[in-house]
Amino acid sequence: MTDSAIRHIVIVGGGTAGWMAAAGLARILGQACSIRLVESEQIGTIGVGESTVPHLKLFNDLLGIDDVSFVRQTQGTFKLGTQFVDWARIGDCYMHGFGTLGHDISLLPFHQFWLKAHRLGIAEELGAYSLHTVAGPQGKFTPSVTNAPQNSPLADIAYAYHFDAGLYGRFLRDYAEKLGVRRTEGRIVDVRQRGEDGFVEAVVLESGEHIEGNLFLDCSGFRGLLIEQALHAGYEDWSHWLPCNRAVAVSCETAGPPTPFVRCTARGAGWQWRIPLQNRIGNGYVYSSAHLGDDEAAATLLQHLDGRPIGAPRVLRFTAGQRRKPWDKNVVAIGLAAGFVEPLESTTIYMVQSAVTRLTRLWPERDCSEALRDCYNGQTAFEIERIRDFIILHFCATERDDTPFWNDCRTMAVPEPLANNIRLFRDSGRFYRNAEELFALTSWVEVMIGQRILPERWDPLVDQMPDADLRQFMTGVKDVIAHCVDAMPPHQAFIEGHCKAG
Repeated sequence: MTDSAIRHIVIVGGGTAGWMAAAGLARILGQACSIRLVESEQIGTIGVGESTVPHLKLFNDLLGIDDVSFVRQTQGTFKLGTQFVDWARIGDCYMHGFGTLGHDISLLPFHQFWLKAHRLGIAEELGAYSLHTVAGPQGKFTPSVTNAPQNSPLADIAYAYHFDAGLYGRFLRDYAEKLGVRRTEGRIVDVRQRGEDGFVEAVVLESGEHIEGNLFLDCSGFRGLLIEQALHAGYEDWSHWLPCNRAVAVSCETAGPPTPFVRCTARGAGWQWRIPLQNRIGNGYVYSSAHLGDDEAAATLLQHLDGRPIGAPRVLRFTAGQRRKPWDKNVVAIGLAAGFVEPLESTTIYMVQSAVTRLTRLWPERDCSEALRDCYNGQTAFEIERIRDFIILHFCATERDDTPFWNDCRTMAVPEPLANNIRLFRDSGRFYRNAEELFALTSWVEVMIGQRILPERWDPLVDQMPDADLRQFMTGVKDVIAHCVDAMPPHQAFIEGHCKAG
């Protein structure tokens, strides 16, 4: 009998995607496989993904990495959610927090009670009923409080991170190499494939060295060195829904304590991010080149910095979309090589984590069976398409017509599943969500209402609660949230007390 097990894994490309894959697989597979990562210092990495969703904590837990060392070594800060400024209308501001909204009653979600209370004038804005959306603007942060009562909002606080992507890559490289991952410096000049089935056998370096493997992970970024240039897996372009195809990025000096949230501000032809780290602030303007030139975008970004810029702005080019077959033959594309939606909701690093997790759950033998590949590709497509729809929601649900860009977004046709969910939510605040998708019901509700999609009615079962009890219920939830936030320390104080970088 021949050995059909995967014994040699080759990762093409470093950066966050490559080293996350290397670290995760080395941890999970142990000594069962050799892992070799090939990258070139001459090519470099994108390196602007500095914000995450809470799922990264699960990845860190898998690796046995604690918050203190992780945040300290990556100049990190903590994140309770994202603040959106000027999206539905100029002057609007709302938070998409990571936590829950109030608490549900008799299987009815809290926002259904809020809809009636708000209509009756006995409820404040939705954000007043979430610990995250109250604490964030006040600059408060703490992880879950272990001795808090079980039903207290302080007992289960979901949070994510902001960090320096370059430092994160180095952090993961050190971790992976200690587990036996071998790094090779070099530029790939050729890809060797088997004649009978097209499987990749080896990559050839500029030095002439052949690096053979049974399974190849393409972490080469947008160019897709293996998945596209060698295997021609194809790419589905989503520019008609997500017209932003450029980003200009620059860091600036810090200005005051770091906020425990990302700020995304709508601009004339796109939006600007602001990500606070311990030692600097990351900034970028994501925009449509059909509506704005690169020089003008850079000038706009520089006009809206909190402090003096560090270095010169650099322009990144991309096309929103997904690889038609992210797993083709014995090549699995991970990260930007597999697909990309703009970082409005900080999903880029999550999709790397998700891909590594999915691959290990569908771990193949050397033949990389078609059934496994089809399952992986179907799950990947579902996940990124639902993320895509969540991003599109921010653009299409706007009343802005003050610039050609926003007028185009306001009037565009959207994917049918998103259109149906908007219609359902606008009718009665209901929403269909598959349990396998990333964003929770609370996330959709916060963005729908934040973008001024207000339901015409509420679930009729809410009317079983008398109005006087409804008023008392809403007041009680708000007061509990306010009391908990008062008890939280300032974000800066927490960092200085626990994980301040050197």
